[in-house]
Amino acid sequence: MTTPPDTGVSSAGEMPAPPSPYLDEGHGASFRLTETQVEFRRALRQMAQERIAPHAAEVDREARYPWEGFRACVDMELPALGLPVAYGGAGADHVTQAIMAEELARVCASTSVTMLISKLGMIPVVNFGSEDLRRRYVPRVASGAAQASYCLSEADAGSDVAAMRCQARRDGDSYVLSGSKYWITNAGISDTYTVFAKTDPEAGHRGISCFVVEAGWGVRVAKLEEKMGLRASPTGEVVFDGVRVPLENRVGEEGEGFRIAMHTLDRSRPTIGAQAVGIAQGAIDAAVAYVAERHAFGKAIAEFQALRFMIADMAMRTEAARNLVYGACAHIDAGDPDGDLGMLGAMAKCFASDTAMSVTTDAVQLLGGYGYTKDFPAERFMRDAKITQIYEGTNQIQRVVIAKRLLG
Repeated sequence: MTTPPDTGVSSAGEMPAPPSPYLDEGHGASFRLTETQVEFRRALRQMAQERIAPHAAEVDREARYPWEGFRACVDMELPALGLPVAYGGAGADHVTQAIMAEELARVCASTSVTMLISKLGMIPVVNFGSEDLRRRYVPRVASGAAQASYCLSEADAGSDVAAMRCQARRDGDSYVLSGSKYWITNAGISDTYTVFAKTDPEAGHRGISCFVVEAGWGVRVAKLEEKMGLRASPTGEVVFDGVRVPLENRVGEEGEGFRIAMHTLDRSRPTIGAQAVGIAQGAIDAAVAYVAERHAFGKAIAEFQALRFMIADMAMRTEAARNLVYGACAHIDAGDPDGDLGMLGAMAKCFASDTAMSVTTDAVQLLGGYGYTKDFPAERFMRDAKITQIYEGTNQIQRVVIAKRLLG
């Protein structure tokens, strides 16, 4: 099926700027961006449109790592954005980091993951690691010379972290790491893996510890998954078969792993919400461009009230999600003064990802038969949106977190 000439959307996934002035001017229902953040969004949007969007459909179709997008991000120094200045980072606030995740995901969700996953792998090192660990690993990630993965989940230990079986046995001045981790983003690409393993198998979640493991120490990727969405971001099973890890590569003390993992996820979930917002916004942009150009019954279908109301609902839900995400990010920057970050992050991630799934489904509907084809980006946005409801804690778990905070 060929793309009709009146659509306004290219098969490469390129999209025009959104019709609303909100995203360019920084206005929001309850959140206003600083002038610096507005300028950052403008510059990032232009870069993403020019250097990432043209490759988005291709890397998805071929399920290959989006090196073009990654290099473009490195050229703009985006890997440094959320890392401390003392270790080569830019020290940007979390709202600015959310803008990055959102704008990249607006054109290519897989490319947005390349920026989010290394930051996720480094949060434990930055917040709990020794000075030596920080100086050895963070600068290389900040420069884009190295990438990192976060290894928590296992085949039978996803939401139930304490059920993990991967073990780290102390042997003199090192640990011997044995076991497998599943659903690991950037498997086979990353230079380091932040791994959570049992140092005391009988102690439940209190027996989990955290380690930084270099890929060259014997880390093996056993399998890469064939996924529905985020096809350009490799996800796989990572095997540690007697991998020896120096004592100095332990993050924090023995038994602190569970606390480190939860602390990390509380601070990363809002950016998954931002990724979901970007996916939703990309779908809205594609749908608006299509309905403005597509004609039926003698006029543009954008003039039909039923379709106009659909788009209005899509925009309202996405704007609500955006404000939840920015609010949670601002709460991180404020140092979580009320101890509500776990709940606020869960709300932002859950609502934004549910919104992305709903909005992208509606975008496919608005494009009709064309929405169901790969000639248009709507179906890719829909496939990519689904994982945001699953990874970094399923939305069912997010609801457990929220309810526990409210009800005990």
